[in-house]
Amino acid sequence: MTGPASKDKDRDMSGHAGTLATEVFLAHRNLLFTVAYEMLGSAADAEDVLQETWLRWVKAGVEQVHDQRAYLIRITTRQSLNRLRSMRHRKEAYVGPWLPEPLLTAPDAAEDVELAESLSMALMLVLETLSPTERAVFVLHEAFDVGYDEIAAAVGKSPAAVRQIAYRARRHVDARRPREAVSADETRAALEAFRRALEGGDLQGLLDVLAPEVVLVSDGGGVKQAAPRPVISAGKVARFIVGGIGKAGVSLSGQPTVINGSPALILRVDGEIDGVIAIRAEDARITGLYYVRNPQKLTRIGTEVPLTLR
Repeated sequence: MTGPASKDKDRDMSGHAGTLATEVFLAHRNLLFTVAYEMLGSAADAEDVLQETWLRWVKAGVEQVHDQRAYLIRITTRQSLNRLRSMRHRKEAYVGPWLPEPLLTAPDAAEDVELAESLSMALMLVLETLSPTERAVFVLHEAFDVGYDEIAAAVGKSPAAVRQIAYRARRHVDARRPREAVSADETRAALEAFRRALEGGDLQGLLDVLAPEVVLVSDGGGVKQAAPRPVISAGKVARFIVGGIGKAGVSLSGQPTVINGSPALILRVDGEIDGVIAIRAEDARITGLYYVRNPQKLTRIGTEVPLTLR
């Protein structure tokens, strides 16, 4: 027979379990958000994934979970995979080139080379060319150092299959990613030269800092004007930028900041925020320009977002 004392004990145990579940989840929240964001490229979708992860976590019986971090990553990965597959139709209908949503990060994040490379616009664009499962395997193993057995449990494959997927994904990414990591100081120097030329409408200054094979990708989402496809080569990119400034007859200014762990610019037109420019630099020149103008993707540049790989 269950008496009042027993009921009180059950409530106490339930309350303790709920408190513990909350504490564990919050302790890993930044990591889980980073996992979801790197898989999805969208902070809003990553937040939705975290909400779904929380709902499943509180039902899991936290005190019965041996490796809480691994279990939370597993739930987050499964929910991210579901979301990634459903996002495919949305991206196919997207107007113009698609870029990840830029996130404002702490200034010292730029000194973390591993974080900056993992979350760079350049790499995240490459990840868009992988299948959902390939992306999950690559992200978990390469960025978050998750073992193959645990990845297998998260994606519903055998460890042997995961190893093969990881090998294919790594080869695919390595063939398209920058040849080597560039320090934050090198990136800042190239970005500063670009900023000066941009603000002055200096065609030659742009040509001096842009690599011959530079690619400009601009994302307006059908809301703001942007190039309908990537612009390739220093001459075309420089003329596109200078010509656009001249036609608009506006005043441009670039505010140095840190986006996704790398030096970047918040671009203002006549004092109003117009977009975010991130770059990829190699050998002191810019090889990639990523310009996000879509207002729906600029909601996270006013407040720092804590990102972590560990």
